[in-house]
Amino acid sequence: MSLMYGKEKDDNELEHTSDPGFIAFYSKLPPKSPETGTVRLFDRGEYYCVYGPDAHYVASQVFRTNSVIKYLGSGGKSAGLPSVVLRESQAKTFLRDVLTAKQLRVEIWVPAPGQGKKCVKFVLDKEASPGNLQAVEDLLFVNSDLLSAPIVVAIKVASSSVGPDKTKTKAVGIAFADTSVRELGVADFVDNDLFSNTESLIIQLSVKEALIPTGTASGTTDRDFDLNKLKAVLDRCGVVISERKPSEFTSRSIEDDLVRLLAPTSTAPSASVETSMTVSQLSLPVAPSALAALITYLSLLSDSSNHGAYTIRTHDLSQYMKLDASALRALNLTEAPGNAGASNRNTTLLGLLNKCKTAQGSRLLGSWLKQPLVNLHEIYKRQNLVQLFVEDSSSRRTLQDDYLKFMPDMHRISKRFQKSVASLEDVVRVYQVVLKLPGLIEGLESADAENDDFKALIEDVYLKQLREFNESLSTYGEMVEQTLDLSELDNHNYAIKPDYDDRLKVLADKLTEIRDGLDSEHHEIGQELDLELDKKLHLEKSQTYGYCFRLTKNDAKGRIDDRKFIDLGTTKGGVFFTTKTLKNLAADYDETTTAYSRTQAGLVKEVVNIASTYTPVLESLDHVLAHLDVILSFAHVSVNAPEPYVKPTVLDKGTGNLVLKDARHPCLEVQDEISFIPNDVEMIKDKSEFQIITGPNMGGKSTFIRQAGVIVLMAQIGCFVPCSEASLPVFDSILCRVGAGDSQLKGVSTFMAEMLETATIIKSATKDSLIIIDELGRGTSTYDGFGLAWAISEHIASQIHAFCLFATHFHELTALDQELSHVKNLHVVAHVSHADEVTQDRDITLLYKVEPGVSDQSFGIHVAQLANFPENVVKLAKCKADELEDFGNADPEEPEPEALPEITKEGIQIIEELLQAWASNVDGDDVVMSDELSPAAQLEGLKDCVEEFRPRIENNAWLQSILTSL
Repeated sequence: MSLMYGKEKDDNELEHTSDPGFIAFYSKLPPKSPETGTVRLFDRGEYYCVYGPDAHYVASQVFRTNSVIKYLGSGGKSAGLPSVVLRESQAKTFLRDVLTAKQLRVEIWVPAPGQGKKCVKFVLDKEASPGNLQAVEDLLFVNSDLLSAPIVVAIKVASSSVGPDKTKTKAVGIAFADTSVRELGVADFVDNDLFSNTESLIIQLSVKEALIPTGTASGTTDRDFDLNKLKAVLDRCGVVISERKPSEFTSRSIEDDLVRLLAPTSTAPSASVETSMTVSQLSLPVAPSALAALITYLSLLSDSSNHGAYTIRTHDLSQYMKLDASALRALNLTEAPGNAGASNRNTTLLGLLNKCKTAQGSRLLGSWLKQPLVNLHEIYKRQNLVQLFVEDSSSRRTLQDDYLKFMPDMHRISKRFQKSVASLEDVVRVYQVVLKLPGLIEGLESADAENDDFKALIEDVYLKQLREFNESLSTYGEMVEQTLDLSELDNHNYAIKPDYDDRLKVLADKLTEIRDGLDSEHHEIGQELDLELDKKLHLEKSQTYGYCFRLTKNDAKGRIDDRKFIDLGTTKGGVFFTTKTLKNLAADYDETTTAYSRTQAGLVKEVVNIASTYTPVLESLDHVLAHLDVILSFAHVSVNAPEPYVKPTVLDKGTGNLVLKDARHPCLEVQDEISFIPNDVEMIKDKSEFQIITGPNMGGKSTFIRQAGVIVLMAQIGCFVPCSEASLPVFDSILCRVGAGDSQLKGVSTFMAEMLETATIIKSATKDSLIIIDELGRGTSTYDGFGLAWAISEHIASQIHAFCLFATHFHELTALDQELSHVKNLHVVAHVSHADEVTQDRDITLLYKVEPGVSDQSFGIHVAQLANFPENVVKLAKCKADELEDFGNADPEEPEPEALPEITKEGIQIIEELLQAWASNVDGDDVVMSDELSPAAQLEGLKDCVEEFRPRIENNAWLQSILTSL
């Protein structure tokens, strides 16, 4: 069995756990709620086990086969308890995936003390969730970088009445924690019924888990209704929900807790001053209660290393562009939860832009994508830095490949220093950063910036701080050089230099003396036995016998004298023996090595403790390196795109128009075998701010509207954009409605999800928002869908006045431009060939160009043909489409005789001649019919004409079918 060290190991595991005592213990464990999504692992020393439903889950997710499942009890039959064994490495990989990608909770159980080898009872040792990885960080992320911070929030909703009419509002208090950097945060704001502000904050912070108070059993109170709506928002954002007792959301002791947790500032020499520093957060109306629940859930106070180590800040929603979960999906910013790495990295904006060389850079880029700037000055700073490295490719490549590529994740190392679990390897990794810093500074100083303002910017953002860090860390480098044996680093040995400590020096000298004695004894015995050293006579350190000699069986024959040598044993590898001298030397070696290791361990602890005092500098340096890494990544992508990106002109909020020349979708243009066709986007305030896009299926409508959103977001994170020229104002939000999947297990249909997203847009959009809507109203009947699409469009265009791109197949919606002057119609161009003489089919060629005007067809049947529908199905579709087509909208001045069959043309000609004959021949006289003739006389004239034309009518099948249908 590949997942074990051998069949013997597997049998031992079964022997241990098939004991009825363990099965009885397992059956009495508290049941797991289906909503919690928890996996239980049982630590059995050298391996882990999972049982019951978890065994089936692991078998399918890790091994992709049920053959690894063993059944305990019942003679190993399937009626027994399912069990799967995981090697330690497999368990760690599985846990990383479960917590970060699958968004599940984890429990790790260890044997209860005092049971001996046969463990049948276990106790819960560690618990972890997607937002709280503290208990398993050192277990799972020692040798791998965590690419996203595990943010957990606590949310409390309070209703209040304001104004003379007692209007009810929702006050939302949110507390959040990033344990990887020991930061707390709070936010307090008023929200609407759909919790759109809360959704924006969830997106901005990349929240993994949310704590909310439990509702009542009946679920009928106003608070419960609010909690159910909040759960729907969290679920839409892919956040794991943890319900906690309402009693935990009280702020009685929060002030005392913060005094113990928060780090003293330079202006706060005592805890009393620090208390006054936190008054701004404690005075918020709702957030302190949420903060109390969060601190309790994370058990921050129980870990003494957290005391005096945390910082706190207030998060202002308005400092970043607002995004919702729909915008994240529509703009393909990041992979969907649970789907990370499932597709080409260029299919998401994060994957495309992430040319970062460090883990901290990748994390910061993920944050920037969800926190686009609205501060024009900060946008300009990032743009100018990107421009500098776009123009100076030599410095960019040097900084990326020679320096950033070798920088470790110092947040992870700092955390290990703080928790006193760091090793000499961590000390060395920081030392290697210290060695790289001078060259990094020199590389930035030599960056070729023609603009003096750019040089000043490099100095302000990077160089000033890096020089300070270099100076602070110079003593760190000296400490490492004085204490560590750097000559051993090439062998990946991390050890204290013997000269560093007198005790260590004495023991090192003794070890050298013993090794010399071992070599001397080896040489002497070799001469005595007349055997060549190392080729015949081997001096080895055996795991069983310690230092000893080894000979092959043939070489040993007649040579091993029992009076001189001590026989230790014989194996396939040969004969093992020793001498009294060698035995004494080996014992001295073991004793001295143990003393050396013990002494060195104490010194390692001292060195690590000294290194840990540099943690604040390392964390600050880490942030500067991450910032530089992202800027260089932006420059790299901008230069190496199929068509180089350009620096966009970003204007103040509400002062400019959205004009993108030759705009391209950044992710699509880099796909293999795609030649992307660019299009212009021109949205002028009060002239063409609301644009309706029609056209064929697969014609590029969705790509056109989404690429506008992606380009706006790229501009506001400071990156260059895929255009030949770009100008845009700062947008306060990007709101999208581009397609919603069914959530039927949660009672939400496609159409309901669509309406919820649209309601969020209507309630939260402002005149400075960018709205992107694709195919609104298609989830219900044609008439209802069109009515909703019209009403929503008219409201956005006439009441909100936001920039809006609206793609639709409701061609009737294009009439909105007749009512509102700032509505403009666009269509994606398709070339349609003339009808085939036999099949009457017309070929369609999609040109993917967007031009002014209206498209009068969607060409859905042509798309069905491209999908290889059966021919009879396509013909029936055409027939029914023709029946339903509204010919009343056709232009009578524009006949299409070439598209009609001959029999139809002949029938039309017969009817025209009949009507002309009726009009011009009354009683055989050439008198034009007038109102003076009685209806009876007109009817008699028609009957005569019909009789005259009857033979021709009966010979025309098309006319016969018309008469039959009538």
